[in-house]
Amino acid sequence: MEDFKHFVVALSAAAAAGVVSIILVLRWVLYYREGLAWDGGLAEFNWHPVLLISGFIFLNGVAIIVFRLPWTWRCSKLLMKFIHAGLNVAAFICATISFVAVFDFHNNAKIPNMYSLHSWLGLAALLLFSLQIVLGVIIYLIPITPTSWKAAFMPLHVFVGRFLFGSVIAVALMGITEKLIFGLSNPKYKDSPPEATFVNVLGVLLVAYGVAVLWISTRISWKRPNDLLLHTLHASGGGEDDSRVGPSLSQLSDKTDAEVCAEVRKRSNKLDDQTN
Repeated sequence: MEDFKHFVVALSAAAAAGVVSIILVLRWVLYYREGLAWDGGLAEFNWHPVLLISGFIFLNGVAIIVFRLPWTWRCSKLLMKFIHAGLNVAAFICATISFVAVFDFHNNAKIPNMYSLHSWLGLAALLLFSLQIVLGVIIYLIPITPTSWKAAFMPLHVFVGRFLFGSVIAVALMGITEKLIFGLSNPKYKDSPPEATFVNVLGVLLVAYGVAVLWISTRISWKRPNDLLLHTLHASGGGEDDSRVGPSLSQLSDKTDAEVCAEVRKRSNKLDDQTN
């Protein structure tokens, strides 16, 4: 992997921000709020931020960058697809339970549902996320799907995944701010009590996690080697004449990660020479 040290720094930053965010949201609901329970009260509502941050945000972020982990490059692409899908399904389950907790609490407390922009955007994100999972499974995990469909859908699949990840973080920031405004009365949120400062730090960590995950997922040099090779050939216009440049993809798949990366650079240089 190129810039491996930079990758480790970015990955460590993402892991630290994500894990600490989960710890802080648990600390928030257990120390400042009413704890966790499933009784229709405020303690049930608290499952909403806990499951959203630990599932819908953290697990979804892991699913986005799991292909970039060089320690998984020896695993088959199909296995990694199942891991990617499994993480996203787990994130969806966590998000769904968190929504059930909110609706159950609102119904018991006679509070209207779906009246805020936070709730609108949150439900829209959940519905789009479920559609993303269904289409992803149909197109990439069912063997009969034509390869041309997979290639055509991939840019949209990647874009929507990153868009939803960033959107969920933005909606979560709206939600925790809304909770502080409604939940703090003496002193109020504007008076910056310790709980407000604590949760603001949580929000900053969520943003940091999102930035780190998106940075890792958008660096082309950190893709799996075979994916990088395909990108190089496509960008250089060498798809038709790839036999003149080097060995076939099937031959590359038998090489080690270091050899494949070296072959990628070699092919890229030869393609540049041909187009100059």
